[in-house]
Amino acid sequence: MATTRRPARQPLADQMYEALLGQFMDGLWSPGQALNIGALSRELNVSQTPLREALARLEHTGLVHREALKGYRVAPLFTEHELIKLMDARLVLEPALTYEAARRTTPEFLAELRESVEELKQCADAPRSAGSTSVRAYWSADERFHLLIAEQSGNPFLASAYRALGGHVQRFRLFTELGSSEAHSPAREHTAVYDAMAAGDADGAAERMRQHIENAKTRALSDRQAVATA
Repeated sequence: MATTRRPARQPLADQMYEALLGQFMDGLWSPGQALNIGALSRELNVSQTPLREALARLEHTGLVHREALKGYRVAPLFTEHELIKLMDARLVLEPALTYEAARRTTPEFLAELRESVEELKQCADAPRSAGSTSVRAYWSADERFHLLIAEQSGNPFLASAYRALGGHVQRFRLFTELGSSEAHSPAREHTAVYDAMAAGDADGAAERMRQHIENAKTRALSDRQAVATA
């Protein structure tokens, strides 16, 4: 007689990682704020061990910092220099990833990519406030677009290098002021990348991705200044 396999339960540390990341994305923490493990343990009704494991993972992404004898803190805002260097790294990686992905498109990949573009457009049209679910959904759709391209590139080394930047990109997103005009610009830029890929224009797709990251760099520097002076 066939037996029904139960879905594997997600490890508690993974659950805590996602719970904490969700709190960050919902705007519940500020740059540099201390993370009290005891208080978090009581709030989330878990022991401190899975919390420590989750925080160690978040530290690896750059979202939190651990200070000797003091514990964990939410990462501070990027300095202007750090932000420039992060965006410069993306400028090296993402046009190359896009070029390779555009040479390997499949109907399934293009359908998923188009779906992420449409989701971003819908989120850009939705009313937003700091920490709202629409802001969280917006950044999730944005991240999905870039990850889909990285995974489709067929180059595991480039894709791994991009994923290594993921936490730092997320760290920037946590404290970004998302205005209406800024929300619609990336959606239009993603559409331009998608259109070139759908047309089989690998060079054009890479160039549109380069333009997108250049524009994102300009917006990021403006957003950092706005948040820092708020």
